[in-house]
Amino acid sequence: MSKVKVIVNPTAGRGYASKVTPDIERHLRELGLAFDLVATSGPGDAVGLAEQAVREGFETIVAVGGDGTTHEVVNGMMAAREGEVVGTLACIPTGSGNDFASMNGAPEDMGAACRLIAEGSTRVVDVGRLTVDGESQGYFSNAVGIGFDGLVVRETQRFQRLRGVVMYLLSVLRTVFVTLRPMRSRIVLDDETIEQTTLMMVIANGPREGHTFLVAPDAACDDGWLDLTISDNMPRAKILAYLPSVMNGTHLSHKGFMGRKARHVTITSPDNMFFHVDGEILCEGAHRIEAEIIPRCLRMIGQPANA
Repeated sequence: MSKVKVIVNPTAGRGYASKVTPDIERHLRELGLAFDLVATSGPGDAVGLAEQAVREGFETIVAVGGDGTTHEVVNGMMAAREGEVVGTLACIPTGSGNDFASMNGAPEDMGAACRLIAEGSTRVVDVGRLTVDGESQGYFSNAVGIGFDGLVVRETQRFQRLRGVVMYLLSVLRTVFVTLRPMRSRIVLDDETIEQTTLMMVIANGPREGHTFLVAPDAACDDGWLDLTISDNMPRAKILAYLPSVMNGTHLSHKGFMGRKARHVTITSPDNMFFHVDGEILCEGAHRIEAEIIPRCLRMIGQPANA
């Protein structure tokens, strides 16, 4: 049996993943890797494919896509976990956002990404578990973005021909001037409680979102902690002024932002909370969001990337 299962989301990166799949197959063959490749047929398909691959004994499962594809593969692998470290996960980044893959050192060059898989160097990382309004929503690998962050992800869906930094910057501008929506929030972090009106809350396992925004600069996916970044409600002009600092990770030094670490986070609001999970919109009207860290539970190919 093949040792490597390759799960391709052909729609990732506005179809880029489908375009480069023949190159990926060629590189893997040239490297002498025995693999079985399958394409997803719709949203959520990669969850079942990844769980099945773990149960069938595949040693490495490769997610070809963006953060949404990786999110599904991680959920499938974790569903097959039996109390021990599960894996091994590898990522070939071909999506609009590839933050989790990049954080773990996966190159955007297809040949280099395949060589990394062949070399087989691994690390063990943390995964977050999510509950929304009392119902389990599985796991997240990179981040849960609530409020402003979630609205930005919704705006990216308007730009069908763009990907990467340009798409996210245009989406930020539309959010600032069109869909801005502050929330009354109660945040419980382990043994600390914060009550305030917020514009954005990000529960992060990794430091980056949207390819270029260093939202949680101190986050690391192997430190056993979730990083929470909170922004006050603020005028539009101030949001735009702070945008460069969010991109380079210096925003937490400003008065309008707060950073915290916790192993368990509960956020409640009487307002509808709009949020994304690993770059995919999950809900537009939540009132209670809980997240907890599961330390060192997933083995994956790669090395920490420079933030």
